[in-house]
Amino acid sequence: MNAPRLEFAFAVEVLLGPTSRVGNGEGDVLEFVPILGGTVSGPRLSGEVLSGGGDWSVRRGREVIELDARYLLRADDGAFIDVVNRGYFCASPEVEQRAVSGEPVAESDYYFRTSPFFRTDARAHRWLARHVFIGLATVLSGEAISIGFFTVL
Repeated sequence: MNAPRLEFAFAVEVLLGPTSRVGNGEGDVLEFVPILGGTVSGPRLSGEVLSGGGDWSVRRGREVIELDARYLLRADDGAFIDVVNRGYFCASPEVEQRAVSGEPVAESDYYFRTSPFFRTDARAHRWLARHVFIGLATVLSGEAISIGFFTVL
């Protein structure tokens, strides 16, 4: 069996609103982060991230955040693309605080990966709904992240 290959498809830069603490269960804390907008650019897709989406994240202990984001993209051709993006952000509390405050943090100091899936009825973008993707995310500041989406071949 051959190992899968990855091919860069596009990246999103996402602007984030302030985090709201929703509540907690035993050992978990549910938080909501609104998505305010952003850009989409790359060899396979360009457009914008629409405002109105968000990330419902669950803090599991001190170093693991389980992500569950849902938002819309609008491609340059006007097509809408629904994104459901789940994953993990793992970092020590010190590294997370530095990242949130806008200090530069090396990507090797944290783990930020996602597993998105896409839905659209636009023929030009149906390839998104026919492939598996991996998202490699980077904290840009306390108000923005970047996610590079790679097609698993």
